[in-house]
Amino acid sequence: MQCLADHTIHSSSFRKTIIVFCAMAISVIANAGVFRIHSDTTITDKSDFKSIIKERNTISGKTFSTALNTQAVSFTQEYIRKQGKELEKMKFWAKPYFDMCDNILPQYGVPKELKYLSVIESHFQSNLVSWAGAVGPWQLMDYEAHRFGLHTGKFNDDRTDFYKSTVVAAKLIKELYDEFGDWLLVIAAYNGGAGRIRQAIERTGSRDFWTIQYLMREETRTHVKKYIATNYFFEGGGGLTTMTAAETKIFLATRVNTEVKLSEEDAAISYVTEINGRYNSIVLTNFLLMDIDQFNKWNPRFDKDLSEGKTYLLRLPKDRQIIFEAKKGEILLQSIRILLDGSANTGSSK
Repeated sequence: MQCLADHTIHSSSFRKTIIVFCAMAISVIANAGVFRIHSDTTITDKSDFKSIIKERNTISGKTFSTALNTQAVSFTQEYIRKQGKELEKMKFWAKPYFDMCDNILPQYGVPKELKYLSVIESHFQSNLVSWAGAVGPWQLMDYEAHRFGLHTGKFNDDRTDFYKSTVVAAKLIKELYDEFGDWLLVIAAYNGGAGRIRQAIERTGSRDFWTIQYLMREETRTHVKKYIATNYFFEGGGGLTTMTAAETKIFLATRVNTEVKLSEEDAAISYVTEINGRYNSIVLTNFLLMDIDQFNKWNPRFDKDLSEGKTYLLRLPKDRQIIFEAKKGEILLQSIRILLDGSANTGSSK
C-alpha cells in the first residue's frame, strides 16, 4: 500500500509539472503572436500583407505571385478540390465564351478577369433561371435588364443572349466599381445588391470586405470567395480583382517594377494608377499634353497589354492627375471610337 501511495504521489506531482509546463508554453506562444484566438483577423498593416504573400500563396501545389487573404485560404483550397475537375473542363468547352468576354469587358473599363463572375453565376448556362428570377449567363434581374435596354419576356428574353447580356453586365459592373472602388465589394453588390453593401459600410464605417462580410448574407460572402477561388484556378494566381482596395494599395506600393528603371526624379514627380479598357496612348497623351516618348518610357507595352484585356498600372506625372481623373471617361470613349474606325496608331506596341 505504501508503494502504491508513493507511486500515486509521484504521478500527481508529474501531472502537475506537465500542466505548469504546458501553461507556460501556451503563454509564450501567445505572447509571440503565433497563437491567435481569431483566425479571421483583418489585415491592418504592410507586414501582415507581406507575410501572406510569402507564406499563404500556395494552393493545390501552385505558387502565386499575389497575396491570398488568410480568410480565403481554406475556402479556396476546398473549392478547388471539389470543383477543380469541372473547372478544368471549362477551359476547353467554354473558350469561345471566355474569348467573347475578353473582347467586351475591357471596352467598358472592366478587367477581363471579371468573366469568372459569370462562371460562378451560371457556368455560362444561357437559359438558367434562379429562384429570385435572375436569368441568363450573367443572372440579370429584369429591372436591371430594362434599365440597360434589354427586352425580357417568356418567349424572347435578351438576358439569354450571351453578347447582349455581357455588354449589360460590363456596364453594371463598371457602375458598381465607380461607386465602391473595390472589386470585392463590386462582386458582393452584384450578388446581394448595392443597397446591402451601402448599409454594411454605414454600420461599420469600413469599406473592407473582410471586415464587413458578416453583415452580408451568407450567399453573398460565399459568392465573393467563389470568385477568388475561380480566379486563382484559371489564372494560376491572384490579381488586383481578388484583393481589397486597401490590399491593392499596399501591393502596388511594395511591388518592384523590374522593367521600368526610374530615376529618383521621375519617381518623385509621378504616380501610378490602375486602369482597364481600350485606352489609346496617342489619345491619352494628346489629352494630357504629355510627350509620347516620356509616356512610352514610363509605360512600356501600354497599347499591347490593354488590347489583350489586361489591367495596366499606368504611370503619369502628378501634375496631370486631376486632369486624367476628370477626363478619363472621355479619353476612353475617344480611344474606342478610333479603334472602331480602324485608324488607331499606337505609340507603345512593343
